[in-house]
Amino acid sequence: MDNPQEDRVTWCPSGEAHRPESVVLGVRSGENGHVVYLAEPVPAAQVLPAIPEGIAPHRVLRFASHCVSGCANRVDDACGLIERIQTLPSPGTTAAVPRCHLRPHCKWWNQAGVDACHRCPAITTLNSPDDELAVLVADPSTTTEQLRDWIAAAE
Repeated sequence: MDNPQEDRVTWCPSGEAHRPESVVLGVRSGENGHVVYLAEPVPAAQVLPAIPEGIAPHRVLRFASHCVSGCANRVDDACGLIERIQTLPSPGTTAAVPRCHLRPHCKWWNQAGVDACHRCPAITTLNSPDDELAVLVADPSTTTEQLRDWIAAAE
């Protein structure tokens, strides 16, 4: 990401593993599967062959790739995914945001600031079908109003 042309590109921190520009943003760790960020990006193409057959890459790694106009989560120039994520109850942390090499180019950071960074480590790209709320958040057709209604009904 030190290329001047790349400086104008916005990156998605919940990106596709197999896009040519994809990098590994971090590794899922611990019981909660939160992301532990790498100090420097590693091209996904270098890492993907090492993942055992039958293991979904998003199960163990978090990828970043270019934010593209054809993304299902795109709402005009905004990312609908981070808007839906921000509908969830706040993690309530005042801790420093995790160190992240993507931040200067990150769509979520540029759109939602520090709140996005506090939520980012907990975001999963591969959701269990049993986790109804996570499935709703991941679905681009879900509105923030629908999420608020679901959360209110669950309380």
